[in-house]
Amino acid sequence: MIVKNVEKKEKSTVSFDVLCDAAEFEKAVDAAYRKNKSKIFVQGFRKGKAPRMVIEGMYGKDVFYEEATDELAPGAFSFGVEQEGLRTVGSPAITNFEISDEKELTLSFVTAVWPEVTLGEYKGLEAPKPKTEVTDEQVDEELARVQRRNARIATAERPAKDGDTAIIDYLGTVDGVPFDGGKDENHGLVLGSGTFIPGFEEQVIGMSTGEEKDITVTFPEDYHAAELAGKEAVFHVRVNDLKEEILPELDDEFAKDVSEFDTLAEYREAIRGRMETVEKDNAESEFQNALIEKAYGNMTADIPDAMIEDHVDSMVREYDQNMQASGLNLQTYLQYVGQDMNAFRAQMRPMAERRAKTEVLLEKVAEVENIEVSAEEIAEEYEKAAENYQVDLEMVKAGVPESAIVGDIKARKAAQIIFDSGIATEPVAEEPAPEEAPAEEKPAKKTTRKKKTEEKPAEEAASEEAPAEEKPAKKTTRKKKTEEKPVEEAASEDKAE
Repeated sequence: MIVKNVEKKEKSTVSFDVLCDAAEFEKAVDAAYRKNKSKIFVQGFRKGKAPRMVIEGMYGKDVFYEEATDELAPGAFSFGVEQEGLRTVGSPAITNFEISDEKELTLSFVTAVWPEVTLGEYKGLEAPKPKTEVTDEQVDEELARVQRRNARIATAERPAKDGDTAIIDYLGTVDGVPFDGGKDENHGLVLGSGTFIPGFEEQVIGMSTGEEKDITVTFPEDYHAAELAGKEAVFHVRVNDLKEEILPELDDEFAKDVSEFDTLAEYREAIRGRMETVEKDNAESEFQNALIEKAYGNMTADIPDAMIEDHVDSMVREYDQNMQASGLNLQTYLQYVGQDMNAFRAQMRPMAERRAKTEVLLEKVAEVENIEVSAEEIAEEYEKAAENYQVDLEMVKAGVPESAIVGDIKARKAAQIIFDSGIATEPVAEEPAPEEAPAEEKPAKKTTRKKKTEEKPAEEAASEEAPAEEKPAKKTTRKKKTEEKPVEEAASEDKAE
């Protein structure tokens, strides 16, 4: 094989040709014939016994060329990458292939590569750092949350009031006709939670156990079920039971019950300390993110789209895994909220771009700063991973290459250089918040909130190559211009079958 016509293009992409000699191409064509001959029927021959020259006489000498090309492409691409010392990103593509009169095959490739990076200032950068303060009111709110978590649930022998849990049966109708999702039995509804259609919960307040009545409400104009949007509905409601929270007294006994402290005063101080730690951590994280953004804003690097898409892929997988851990499914969730995967990926793209910029920034800083990683650090990192994921150490070593571990450690050390030299400034005074918009009206049933993905400095996401797309094989001519396709694309059965 010979590599030629290497050309750097915009957006950190490189194109090059690889020439495969006649012997290599002939070997691939013969392999394609042997692979497909059992699928091709030729009159006068038993199936799979027709000679290659007979099949080529019927269907053309180029009948096996495209599959032979697909067979040679991965090896040819790898050869070109190795010869030119390219660091590729994402999936490459074949842009053209030509077969000469001498039966030599020339494959043309284009691939994204790791961008060339020129650092700007990354040390001594200034960024605002939020002030941290935990007020008595915040401590009181946290204490009240703990109090509510430890409340005793009892049957309420009185009419329902705000905050009670009403166990209800309901049947909803529009114009006297029941509708999907409008019926349930023994549903626990927390009155005042705002989880049902506006006006529903308010009309349950005042009802007693065993009482039944009709409740009239109007679906919001933007209700997710278009056939119900803006329509008036009547729900027949029966209260089967009423539960109320009986809060424990906030005293020393309460502190002993819920914590390791003997007095409420000690417990309050412990709560304050934990909240201060969280506030400081959040402020530090915000400061560090601002420094990283400034540092990559000062660098010059043409980030390829393939690198950003790799990070989008990683983020979508993270999101899906988080949802599955909660018993949900990303595709089902997207259908419910009326969003397709393309729109979801577009929503992820700005954060993915920040991750890609952070990734190339930190690698370049590690290179310039001559950051080294010791064998002890690598071993410690593997041990931490095994402990965190609760798997055998050898399994972690088999599944995670050492180069990835080294890259992660170098990135963290590079980030620390930026953080340690950063200068905290006073936060910019915030403008008065505009008047709060009305709360979004909610459907009759609870919907799952989308989990916010927190961006972390120095975060590096692993990329995964997309599976090859199958395509039908086509007869080729000696010189053929093709649409771009993944190099790994597998050839399927020949049309000659």
